[in-house]
Amino acid sequence: MRSVRARAALGATLVVAVALTVAGLAVLLVLRGNLTDRAGLEAEVTAREVAGELALGQAYAELEASDDDSHPVQVTDEEGRVVAVSKDLEAISGTGASQVVPASPAPVPSPGDDDDDDDDDGTAPPRSEVSSDPPDFTNGTATVDGETADYRFATVEVTTQKDVTLTVHAGAPLAAEQEAVNTVRTSMLAGLPVMLLVVAGVTWLVTRRALRPVEGIRRELAAITASEDLGRRVPEPDSRDEIARLARTTNETLTVLEGSVDRQRRFVADASHELRSPIASLRTQLEVGAAHPELLDVPGAVADTVRLQVLAADLLLLARLDAGERPGRTAVDLGALVREEVSQRAADRIPPEVSVTDAELLEVGGSRGQLARVVGNLLDNAERHAERSVAVSVRADRGDVLVEVTDDGAGVPEAERARIFERFVRLDDARSRDDGGAGLGLAIARDVASRHGGTLTVGTAPGGGARFTLRLPGRPGAGAAGDG
Repeated sequence: MRSVRARAALGATLVVAVALTVAGLAVLLVLRGNLTDRAGLEAEVTAREVAGELALGQAYAELEASDDDSHPVQVTDEEGRVVAVSKDLEAISGTGASQVVPASPAPVPSPGDDDDDDDDDGTAPPRSEVSSDPPDFTNGTATVDGETADYRFATVEVTTQKDVTLTVHAGAPLAAEQEAVNTVRTSMLAGLPVMLLVVAGVTWLVTRRALRPVEGIRRELAAITASEDLGRRVPEPDSRDEIARLARTTNETLTVLEGSVDRQRRFVADASHELRSPIASLRTQLEVGAAHPELLDVPGAVADTVRLQVLAADLLLLARLDAGERPGRTAVDLGALVREEVSQRAADRIPPEVSVTDAELLEVGGSRGQLARVVGNLLDNAERHAERSVAVSVRADRGDVLVEVTDDGAGVPEAERARIFERFVRLDDARSRDDGGAGLGLAIARDVASRHGGTLTVGTAPGGGARFTLRLPGRPGAGAAGDG
């Protein structure tokens, strides 16, 4: 039962078995009811024929309808005494009167007996009639000519010309009904196992065929796991069903995973390369200082240590962002944040010019520490490339908050505007690492902006330099800025 095919076949078989059982019982009940009703109709016809003869004054011994052996008849009076029975009827049950042979002498006059009293007094005889009420039906048995069988009895009342009320019990055999029901039941019981085997077999084959692509996907994924080759893809069926969508989604996941692994590998390689330089420089200075203390370059060692510390902090932040770390949702006033960041840059070569408008609408939700890192990285980049001026502005724009950092440097070529946000990318390959940094500032800024639901783009400033635009969704009416 660990196989989907086995569970599907078993489930389908159980459902069909229950459905066939219920349907079979319904068919048997309907068939039995119809045949019983037909037998009841036959019994009613016979009973009304006998009642009609009695109403016309036919004598008990001369009743023609009671001569049919297949439809036993019993006639009783108002006191339940049997006054007439059909030919060869030996015993009967189910009519309420077990006596078969009429009592002798019969206390009830035959409908055909003459009654001179009616003629003498000149009064008309009472009107005879057969009851028009629906007959009562019962089931019972009757023994006719030594054979006992089940019958459906109909009971009809009749009033004779002598004002005598008689009850006619006429039966119709249920042998045909029983035989038909038994035949149908036997056929169903014999055919049910065959039908269930067919259903189980067909379900097994159909499920096996439907799940065959899934097995192919599983084998290919197992091979990819064993070979660690994320460039391979699982086969995609030509159908448009759920399995085809599963295959396409699996391949899309593999593509994303392959890209992530490739970026991680490049990140590790680039990080190792970037770390090697300051560590080697610091080690060289320390070794020289150990051998020749008078030659120790303390400022250089401090600078390399600071650069190594900044690089390690950037790598740790990128690792946390790659791990899916989500920023907090405290309210941050970007206007106040920008002013604070600029006030801490008194030693910059070019002091930034600050412009903040609509201060009451400049709050965003996020991490204050990460947003401060974004503003600082953008200012560092502008400071590095500017010639005479650096400007930063904060304003509201259609529910968002825009932070724009511009410089009057050479700008960013249009073909390189997407590439500069990649990690460890420097457009000026000839410049030194000490002057150009590790190439992580803009990558960090873009990732932080993205995780805050915003964007970071680069364009051309009015003065011809670069203009970096940070757009974040605003939160008007938020509380005081918090630390993140």
